[in-house]
Amino acid sequence: MTKLLLVEDDKEIIVNLTEFLSNEGFAVKNVTGQTAALDIIEKEKFDIVLLDVSLADGNGFAVCSAIKADSATPVIFLTASGDEFSTVTGFDLGADDYIAKPFRPRELISRIKNVLRLTGNTGSVTQLGDVLVDTIKGTASKNGCDLYLSALEYRLLLVFINNRGAVLSRTKLLESIWDIAGEFVNDNTLTVYIKRLREKIEDDPQDPKIIKTVRGLGYKVDV
Repeated sequence: MTKLLLVEDDKEIIVNLTEFLSNEGFAVKNVTGQTAALDIIEKEKFDIVLLDVSLADGNGFAVCSAIKADSATPVIFLTASGDEFSTVTGFDLGADDYIAKPFRPRELISRIKNVLRLTGNTGSVTQLGDVLVDTIKGTASKNGCDLYLSALEYRLLLVFINNRGAVLSRTKLLESIWDIAGEFVNDNTLTVYIKRLREKIEDDPQDPKIIKTVRGLGYKVDV
């Protein structure tokens, strides 16, 4: 799973973006300031960093410089719309891309995947039994064969991957796969998509080993 560090001091953006990126299959950690960012990048390795320019106790430029001094970890700057100075400065420091606020979530995902492809970073493949999920390519395969998941099936699988080992209620699943475009996803739709997903990833959909039913509580993936 792709490890992503979000460095941002706007609490609302942190909450919304962390949830969105997690549901897209990223393992997200977040910090709010320069000091915390410098501390965590010394201790942990990330596949990509989303970095705001303005931070509570400093700025993103110092963080970007520190990252690029010791690694080739890709950095995407989050900048205010029309802030040419920040954009140019970020690129001069080695940033791999930037995206202006406010941004569309889907555009951000495309930018992240593009940077990861260009930089050749690994960490994108997750295995569930015989199923391999590549969150950069956006594909799922079993025994070398593409499963051709629909957008909603793929999103549902990512939710399970990101919450591996946890019991997910139907309510939580419904909240997680709510369509970005606003299309309503109801309880019956969830039942249908879990059934379809099991038919594609399980050896025996009637006796699932990957997506297990926890009676009275919901579903769980722990392989």
